[in-house]
Amino acid sequence: MDPHLERLVEQITDLVVSRLGDGAGAAGDGACSPHHLACAIQAGASRLGLPAGRAGAGGGDVARYIDHTLLKPEAARPEVERLCQEARAFGFASVCVNPTWVKECAHALYGSPVKTCTVVGFPLGATLPDVKAYETRRAVFDGATEIDMVINIGALKSGDDELVGRDIRLVVEAAHEACALVKTILETALLTDEEKVRACLLAKEAGADFVKTSTGFSKGGATVADIELMRRTVGAGVGVKAAGGVKDLQAAREMIAAGATRIGASAGVRIVQEAKGQKPAAAASSY
Repeated sequence: MDPHLERLVEQITDLVVSRLGDGAGAAGDGACSPHHLACAIQAGASRLGLPAGRAGAGGGDVARYIDHTLLKPEAARPEVERLCQEARAFGFASVCVNPTWVKECAHALYGSPVKTCTVVGFPLGATLPDVKAYETRRAVFDGATEIDMVINIGALKSGDDELVGRDIRLVVEAAHEACALVKTILETALLTDEEKVRACLLAKEAGADFVKTSTGFSKGGATVADIELMRRTVGAGVGVKAAGGVKDLQAAREMIAAGATRIGASAGVRIVQEAKGQKPAAAASSY
């Protein structure tokens, strides 16, 4: 980045964060990071929209938090097509799909504000860092604008913070080359609180845009306590995504109140219907 542009971005970011304050959920959705402000400026943006306070999200407002998710291995094309149709209709933040469906979703969502999100190193996180970086570049090439990567959980639990940091940093560098967001999945159900804090700090230091609780494929999903801990650790400038087991409006609101700025859910339609006072669809399974 040009040094003058970088300095301008830093000044704008400082101003944005100071105006938004330090309240959980006021910032921290990845939209106000220096990297993404730079992307906006380089793209010719003359006006930047800032997120409002979010603790009281309700009604149709909740849809903008949701990554409408379909990651089960048996998902077939008709389900993926329906996912994109629902995301357009309800105004979700993104669809989150396995890499094989990225190109199809990017085409289906073209012209809409809904983003295409995919997963990297999923669901175990045990892939080598350079392989994750390649996965990221290929996903971006196919049309992904958001990357949810699983950290190297075994390395974290072994105390190898250097490897964990490099693992995240290579994905961040690959994604940020194309102005794509990165959400780091910690798999909190497998970690102690001390390990969760270390993982959050490593993700923040590596330049990740979000920290995320879970893949939805482990022994547990998002909890309010974990969201609160992650928000306290990363502060207001990094997003926090609650994923795994968020199946109804009450759970979504609890996560948002705790500091989440994204919700990963396969039950997005049900949640929004509840928020609008409509009869909800049948409960969705986890991812």
